[in-house]
Amino acid sequence: MSSISSSASNILLYAVAAAAFAIYVPYLLVAYGRLISDFDLAAPRAMFDRLPPYAQRATWAHQNSFETFMPFAAAAIIAYVTGVTSPYAEYAAIAFVVARLLFSTFYVLNVPPLRSLMFGVGSASTVVLYALSFVAIS
Repeated sequence: MSSISSSASNILLYAVAAAAFAIYVPYLLVAYGRLISDFDLAAPRAMFDRLPPYAQRATWAHQNSFETFMPFAAAAIIAYVTGVTSPYAEYAAIAFVVARLLFSTFYVLNVPPLRSLMFGVGSASTVVLYALSFVAIS
């Protein structure tokens, strides 16, 4: 395996791990919001309406992170398995992780245009990884 492909492979796998970690970044604010909102262990979902607005948005960012992680992880792993060595794969994997962190930030801060832009960047990054994988196997 060349140093380029080894580097690309490592970045793809590290990006999957980083994206999995990024799912829980907004949840830290949800946890804080629960602490200051008299969290009820008997009915944790019922207290959602008592959360501060930033914690509600953090909940939605957290949930959306789960939804986008699965297609990205599959794309990155497929690129890894098919031996994609393009620097574009590295850029796409890194861009996804950065975009998802910024997505959560903009969601919590309630900046919809930038949040939507970051969603688009993350989605495009996933599509690039799938496309590079399909090119590699054809």
